[in-house]
Amino acid sequence: MKTILYTLLPLFLFLVFTPLTTSDAFAQPILEAESAVTTEGEITIKGNRVRYEATAGTQPVWNDEGEPDASLFYVYYRRTDVDDVANRPLVFSFNGGPGSASVWMHIGYTGPKFLNIDDEGHPVQPYGVSDNEHSILDVADIVYIDPVNTGFSRILDEEAERSDFFGVNADIQYLAAWIDNFVSRHNRWTSPKYLKGESYGTTRVAGLARQLQSSHWMFVNGVILVSPTGLGLEPPAMTPRSEILKLPYYAATAWYHDALPSDLQQRNLDDLLPEVEEFTIEEYLPAVARGGTLPEDQRNEIAEKVSTYSGIDKQHILDHNLTLPTSFYWKELLREDGITVGRLDSRYRGIDRSDAGNQYDHDPALTAWNHAFAPGINYYLREVLGYETDLQYNLFGPVHPWDRSNDSTGDDLRRAMGENPFLNVMVQSGYFDGATDYFSAKYVMWSMDRSGKVSDRLRFEGYRSGHMMYLRQEDLATSNEHIREFIQNSLTNGESARY
Repeated sequence: MKTILYTLLPLFLFLVFTPLTTSDAFAQPILEAESAVTTEGEITIKGNRVRYEATAGTQPVWNDEGEPDASLFYVYYRRTDVDDVANRPLVFSFNGGPGSASVWMHIGYTGPKFLNIDDEGHPVQPYGVSDNEHSILDVADIVYIDPVNTGFSRILDEEAERSDFFGVNADIQYLAAWIDNFVSRHNRWTSPKYLKGESYGTTRVAGLARQLQSSHWMFVNGVILVSPTGLGLEPPAMTPRSEILKLPYYAATAWYHDALPSDLQQRNLDDLLPEVEEFTIEEYLPAVARGGTLPEDQRNEIAEKVSTYSGIDKQHILDHNLTLPTSFYWKELLREDGITVGRLDSRYRGIDRSDAGNQYDHDPALTAWNHAFAPGINYYLREVLGYETDLQYNLFGPVHPWDRSNDSTGDDLRRAMGENPFLNVMVQSGYFDGATDYFSAKYVMWSMDRSGKVSDRLRFEGYRSGHMMYLRQEDLATSNEHIREFIQNSLTNGESARY
């Protein structure tokens, strides 16, 4: 017996004290297809006490054989002190990327907890969250959903095709089925339903509105597009028309950084932007459309005006054939000060290794936000909501290659509005957003309704902040109130919706 023990002892010590490799550690079964933990909370919104349940959990994505291919993480907030649950609105919330988790709007916008940041959105310590007195939980229950490979959501079946998840239309199809399942499990079929998406999430919810109607017979009351993409209607990035539509954003950014001529700088932004928009549509766009046939005197006149509104030297405008690439703009506007401006929010300033070049080293807005959101969401989900997992929470997850072909989401949303007289749409954009600029968002909205027949169900709101306009305290209050009004008005208008 002693001989056997002495023989096995080295092997035992090796197994106990030899650390697992990275691949071994991640091979452990650490994701559940279905899980849920529920906690109770209370918050004061607009002076009224709101009691709620927060359920953090996972729900499967089923394949054609009825087996779970993936598991999606979600957080569901349900107000508990209401009597009429049948008429209680329900909001499904997504962020973008397309590889982004729902964290941004979850603890930065409409949820009952708000990230610890200063009034302009910059990170502060200690990290964490506090009560969000502007949350829309007083008027609607909310579900924050992390698509596959974002947040705690993961593929379960190693043999599952990535193309089943990572593409414009695949994403819409599996999420529509997931929402159908969620609504059935939680007995919310009678509830008025709303879809809210930010950035690429607007592509997602625009397509979902039509997919839910056509394949799941689920008609939604409203779609909220926060900092929308082109939805298949706007010209692809870096085409002349897409660059022209950026001019009002350039003017807003230059105004913010005191880079405009003094007569323009002294004007109120709300008065200045309509003038720039008018010039963009009536003069700038037709001039560039003429290309090399534009007479030299008109070319110089247009370049002079673009220079005046953008804060960029006229010669640079001429050198770029009357248009300005955004990457160049972010580097050039404050180049003399050795400063760059942010892409997602051009109020933010950055420092590059060198002042030379045509693009910045990093987006100072995004790095500032990651600084605060990563510790904030991990603390909140794990310690406050009590969701236990060894998984890393992916603010941005691996979802590439992403199939962007056949993006008809803008037209899908238009068709959904045509089929559903109860469906209303609201666009929310920040004036200083250089990624999905506000004037292009207006263009997308106009393109959706070329006939003008649904204009009474389209609403646009602009804010003096960037891509995540809600991170600025003043806009957090205003933008949430706009959503609150949008939900209440859509229910009221729906009572007499007829063609």
